[in-house]
Amino acid sequence: MKNIQITDVSSLKNDLNKYRKGKKLEIPRFNQLARLAYLGRLVMTPFDLEDPSVESYLVHVMPPEGMAGHFIDLDEDLQDAILILDSEQSKALIEILRNGVQERARMYQELNERDFYFQSFYKPGEPGGKQEG
Repeated sequence: MKNIQITDVSSLKNDLNKYRKGKKLEIPRFNQLARLAYLGRLVMTPFDLEDPSVESYLVHVMPPEGMAGHFIDLDEDLQDAILILDSEQSKALIEILRNGVQERARMYQELNERDFYFQSFYKPGEPGGKQEG
């Protein structure tokens, strides 16, 4: 018969509380996540949906793709990572994510309404609107 070690319940509770509070990131790592949040490359969910007293968030980090992947530096251990962040930094990242989505939506809307033809071919004051050349 095998013996099962029973761990100290208080240390187990302390470990659980650490997870419930989340972790605070250092400034450079927070900035990396903030850049990804702005691009919409973070998936964030409350750590414990059933307990409203837990304000930390579970954060899945998706590495940048396309052109952003060439320019944005990301620590190796943040590639496809899942983190538990404290409520203060999580709320800041949520606001950055929201602002990034709103700014990109505004840019796409302006792009959709932009008239490239007249900008490229029409010069005011020229007869018939044609360029000489």
